[in-house]
Amino acid sequence: MQLILPTSRQLLHLDREFYCFIHFSLNTFTDKEWGFGDESPSIFNPTQFDADQIVSTAKAAGMKGLILTCKHHDGFCLWPSKYTEHSVKNSPFRDGKGDVVLELSQACRRAGLEFGVYLSPWDRNHPDYGTPAYIDYYRAQLRELLTQYGEIFQIWFDGANGGDGWYGGANEQRKIDPTVYYDWENTWQIVRELQPNAVIFSDVGPDVRWVGNERGVAGNPCWYTIFDNGCAPGVANEHNLNSGNIDGDKFHIPECDVSIRPGWFYHETEDDQVRSLKNLIDLYFHSVGRGATFNLNLPPDRRGLIHENDVAALKQFKAHFDATFNNNLAQDATVSNHNEDTVWYFDYDLSKTGNCNVVELSEDLVYGQRIIKWELEAFLYGAWQPVVSAESVGHKRLIRFAPICATKFRVKITNCKAEPMLCGFGLFFEPSIDTDDKKVETEYVKPDKAEKVDSRTIVLSFNNPTNIRGIKYLPKIDNVVSKYHIIFADESGKAVKECSGEFGNMLNNPWPQDVFCAGVFSSITFKVVDFCVGSVMSVDDVAILK
Repeated sequence: MQLILPTSRQLLHLDREFYCFIHFSLNTFTDKEWGFGDESPSIFNPTQFDADQIVSTAKAAGMKGLILTCKHHDGFCLWPSKYTEHSVKNSPFRDGKGDVVLELSQACRRAGLEFGVYLSPWDRNHPDYGTPAYIDYYRAQLRELLTQYGEIFQIWFDGANGGDGWYGGANEQRKIDPTVYYDWENTWQIVRELQPNAVIFSDVGPDVRWVGNERGVAGNPCWYTIFDNGCAPGVANEHNLNSGNIDGDKFHIPECDVSIRPGWFYHETEDDQVRSLKNLIDLYFHSVGRGATFNLNLPPDRRGLIHENDVAALKQFKAHFDATFNNNLAQDATVSNHNEDTVWYFDYDLSKTGNCNVVELSEDLVYGQRIIKWELEAFLYGAWQPVVSAESVGHKRLIRFAPICATKFRVKITNCKAEPMLCGFGLFFEPSIDTDDKKVETEYVKPDKAEKVDSRTIVLSFNNPTNIRGIKYLPKIDNVVSKYHIIFADESGKAVKECSGEFGNMLNNPWPQDVFCAGVFSSITFKVVDFCVGSVMSVDDVAILK
């Protein structure tokens, strides 16, 4: 097998390990995940916006950097771009003189964190999207971000491309070929020219790749090498991205991106759905602990602050993280190594004893990812006993096991591409986690009758008019709705209220969606306008909010 080596910028990026996304835009104020592009800048008014509070929250959690959604799919710019009026300069924020990108980049410098930018290729606001003229516009904005805000550590190019949108009033569907439209090689060259130390993220690198899901979980095993023939941002094999290819010909660091809440943007209804301590720690083990990087989204609320519940969850995470990893039982161990035929042994004689239930391994990736299969053994009861058996190591490998106490351990490498270059070994004890998470339970109303009219229509009805708050859509993995139309009717069947909309980003993040429409109704008709996966609705896909 060939050895593919990382670049110096990739090696530096692997050391960052843990950083955050900041999803903040008009969606924060419209309660959407994906804006349509026709939203007015006048609604963007975070009256208590505090860049230092956002950055200090990230730093206190142990994060090394921050990536801001400078422009999401709705085309609204968080900086006063000279190329569009759809920006903060036409909002009430700082009386039209604000610059969220500037304030957050400066706060990062003050705190010693690195700053990165997200610039959505898809723009549902711009009239030229889908034409060559838009590429000139997009690159001009990219140059603004890369020249006006200091050192940038990462540029994040999203894979969501093309679809319906406002497009300057055209209000239509526009399709593009993502493999050629953006001319990525020349677009990426702008980054290399203006920010040579920055890593470029997209579905397929060239420096950092998407991990293939928005659950924050890397493959097990996880290989940095991958085949990307025929792939482009928005066009990639998700399984391939998740695990990589052991004999791939490109070195792309997998990044695990996931939100601390169900959605990427702030929604008040999710204030009591912040991830638990156990879930956050598990995400760390399943991302950084599998050799990937961990990009945890922290969405500011409408005040312009990280919500108190999110801050509290991150404090819990950091306290547990420190309690686990601040004491390495193998720190002063005596190390020796030898090989027998094709098996390599690294022996560790500890200078102190104590219970451990986590092992950490690292290999020197300057020489490539070499280790394929390995085992951890402990010397107990006069013999070597198996503890862990696993594949892949990479920048960092963390594996939990049942607590043991021993003074001698060894790592046995049973398969590798070349001589293994193990450069780090740790043994830690992770305290138990109280999993009694107290969540506010959502209350539902059961309909007296649930009828499936056809594959796209269901009707929920009551024997008597009933007071409700709205509905919750509960997607199934094989049938996911993207657009809907809902009719709330009275006893006579007359429509009292109607609402239509879009569930944004459901293909990658199919989480439950609330549609609020309070009132007293006798029936609810849910009609599917479009599916992003599958083609069939079920009566149990919709619940009624009490």
